Amino acid sequence: MPFRLPVTTLACALALAILGSTTFAPRAGAQSDADFLAAKAAYDKADRVALDALAPRLAGHVLEPYVRYWQLRLRFDVTDAEALRAFLAREAGGPLADELRVAWLKWLAARGQWDTFGEELPKTASEDVELACYAAQYRRQREGDAALAAAKPLWFTGRSLPDACAPLFDALIANGDLTTADRIARLRLAAAAGNTRLAQALGTALPPRERIAERDFARVDRDPLAALNKAEFVLKQPPGRELALYAVERAARKDPQGTRAAWVRLRPLLPEAERLYGNGRIAFHAARQHVADANLWYREAAGAPLSDEQHAWRVRAALRAQDMGDVAAAIDAMPAALAQDPAWRYWRARAYAADGRAEDAKRLHGELAKEYHFYGLLSAEALGLPFAVPARAAPPTPEEIATFGARPAVMRVVRLARLDMRMESLREWIPVLRNAPDDLLLVAAEFARQQGLHDRAINTADRTVARHDFTLRYLTPYKPQFAAAASGQDVDEAVLFAIARQESRFIADIVSSAGAQGLMQIMPATARWIAKQMGDTGYKPSQITDPELNARYGAFYFRHLLDRLDNQPALAAAAYNAGPGRAQAWRPAAPLEGAAWVETIPFNETRDYVKKVLANLMFYEHALGRPAKPLATRLATVAPRGANGNALAGTP
Repeated sequence: MPFRLPVTTLACALALAILGSTTFAPRAGAQSDADFLAAKAAYDKADRVALDALAPRLAGHVLEPYVRYWQLRLRFDVTDAEALRAFLAREAGGPLADELRVAWLKWLAARGQWDTFGEELPKTASEDVELACYAAQYRRQREGDAALAAAKPLWFTGRSLPDACAPLFDALIANGDLTTADRIARLRLAAAAGNTRLAQALGTALPPRERIAERDFARVDRDPLAALNKAEFVLKQPPGRELALYAVERAARKDPQGTRAAWVRLRPLLPEAERLYGNGRIAFHAARQHVADANLWYREAAGAPLSDEQHAWRVRAALRAQDMGDVAAAIDAMPAALAQDPAWRYWRARAYAADGRAEDAKRLHGELAKEYHFYGLLSAEALGLPFAVPARAAPPTPEEIATFGARPAVMRVVRLARLDMRMESLREWIPVLRNAPDDLLLVAAEFARQQGLHDRAINTADRTVARHDFTLRYLTPYKPQFAAAASGQDVDEAVLFAIARQESRFIADIVSSAGAQGLMQIMPATARWIAKQMGDTGYKPSQITDPELNARYGAFYFRHLLDRLDNQPALAAAAYNAGPGRAQAWRPAAPLEGAAWVETIPFNETRDYVKKVLANLMFYEHALGRPAKPLATRLATVAPRGANGNALAGTP
């Protein structure tokens, strides 16, 4: 039986009235909103006096719990436990309770108030690393050193960890439960993550026989490749061998070919395990930089323990080399969980097909074709299936939408979004829909659409498993602006929707951490360049988030990229995200199938972006009532860099 929200006539009427005033009428309590923002500013400055003065004026405001939360966060030192527990009980299940409890637990632990800490700890499921280390400290007091075992897995990371973890690691080292091999393993993880400060701290703290002197690290850091070429390592001793591997890691980031040339001379002098480790790191960096021999170099690393990232790039090196036998071998060597990623399931099917295993390939393609993403679309095409979307589920009733919108947490979501507190709004939204069935997800998505929360509508509709509404997954807001921009620049309107869905989720005034703005996420410098190219002498930076201008500038820029990148949407999408210079540099030395080219884009973000934009494009063509051009046809073959390379000079 489909899920249906309980509703009464009175609740419906009240909720509809609330939603109507929120969406269409001038907001009641505008002064209260101003007071709320002033209260937030006081909290950000840790100004207790100003916050307390504003709090009474916000009684009854839909966001009043935030004010009380801020007051409590600033007063752990003078607030009794029962007052905190009362707030936590009242806001249970919401983000404020979760955040307050974690902050309070850390405060208690830092001050050694372990009894209260122990009472509250079971009430949180937080995976915060600092809290995990405090929890291990607490348990160690009661259970002895046996409790240290829970902290050991935290050690194996290339990131720096909170100070709360240090006593645990010191004890594990003292007990011998963190061995020298474990400490060297973390040194290598830190070096691989580019965290040289941590790597050196770990290396200089090793036992005397394995310790690497600070001056030796400094010598390698000055010029890692020169150190390898000069062979300035005592390879008969553990510190010398580990320092050589550190130099390999540092040098291969910039020059894998030069690093390998030096490494080939050194590696016969090392034990097999260290030789294989060095082979694997050089092959990894070579694959990410599209070195032609990377696939051959990965073969030399056979038997080396590889990270998930190294496994993935082993497949990509084989794809770049167009060696489907090695593609199959690389996927077969992956951990089982990693091999279930849609990318590797698809390429395994392709490898089976290349090897004449048609039935195995058909089976894998058939499983993927049921999924609505880049590889699902490609698999459906491989099977000759027509493009299709699921039948649209029956839309929710107005009563269901009104009842959902009357929830206090949902009312906070809307008000926080209106006040441009997007992260807080998102944190409120998540627990509302935790473990929600499809019917509730569709109610929530439609509610979000009606409220103009396009990002929430799309992300929520994306989560349904059996009942779907692709009109919500692929919204078409700002249609007049996109239609005009597409027509003016001879760009497919579906492409603009595909980009905007990925770039901004149709939040018109959004600004990224890098400074990109608006629906099409245009950088200010790029907007100035576009204005100059278009002869738009009246352009002002303040206009950049205007939907009409932003769509028009985005269309112009994408058209510019298409014209200079063989009219291939995959190349142009990569250039839109990572810059045209990079898209050109990533072109292959020999013609390469488009799907393989996309899979071997070096930047994780750009690779994911291109896949999603191209899949979006297929669904938007359907949404606009147009026949979908096959994805494989769009991907085509990517040619080596040609004459158009110079035409991109000066493009931001």
